[in-house]
Amino acid sequence: MNTMNMLDKTLDTNTTKITARDVNVYYGDTHAIKDVNVEIAANTVTAFIGPSGCGKSTFLRCINRMNDTIDVCRVTGDILLDGEDIYDKRVDPVQLRAKVGMVFQKPNPFPKSIYDNVAYGPRIHGLSKNKSEMDEIVEKSLRRAAIWEEVKDRLDAPGTGLSGGQQQRLCIARAIATEPEVLLMDEPCSALDPIATAQVEELIDELRANYSVVIVTHSMQQAARVSQKTAFFHLGNLVEFGATGQIFTNPEDPRTESYITGRIG
Repeated sequence: MNTMNMLDKTLDTNTTKITARDVNVYYGDTHAIKDVNVEIAANTVTAFIGPSGCGKSTFLRCINRMNDTIDVCRVTGDILLDGEDIYDKRVDPVQLRAKVGMVFQKPNPFPKSIYDNVAYGPRIHGLSKNKSEMDEIVEKSLRRAAIWEEVKDRLDAPGTGLSGGQQQRLCIARAIATEPEVLLMDEPCSALDPIATAQVEELIDELRANYSVVIVTHSMQQAARVSQKTAFFHLGNLVEFGATGQIFTNPEDPRTESYITGRIG
């Protein structure tokens, strides 16, 4: 990446990072996602909100081809990352997932040391030539995930021994260790207490300087706090997409208003 691009990456929030066109997802005979069209900007936190089972997590998993792991799942339409079709047969899903990191609902550190949790991805993708380079990647990732100060003296301790909030920040460090461009988060705070949730939300806000973040959340308050753009899903449809402030204060679609005021959910 040349210097100009790096400047663009941190400064330009108008660039489209991900484009979805006419995306449909089927699980066997069930039509889970219907004709979704959306553009997700670089260096922005985009929240997907909507009732349980509305398709928001299913659509999120299309962006790094996690649905490929489900036999009965079929995805049609186009999803472009920086203008390139991620479902092109020449695209290796493993390489794609290095560019599009994922953090899950429940913290899921590997049964390895804190150090090895973070080093795992860079090792697979050959991102370091030696131990000192790997040390640097691990430290940088843990710092970016705002957990370095808490774990720097016990990097050999198991990641599973950390508190829930620390485990989730470790998982974020693990996800960003491969230098992804996009970070997907599927309800990353739903298993955390309010203090840990506040720490992760603060972290999400900091991460958008370097990544395009897409977060699925069942908490409208969280979407309002952390995101700049919000997409409202209902029954597999993308009902409305726009600036978070507008979606929450002046939605255009009556279904969005019903959901936000608590009449449907």
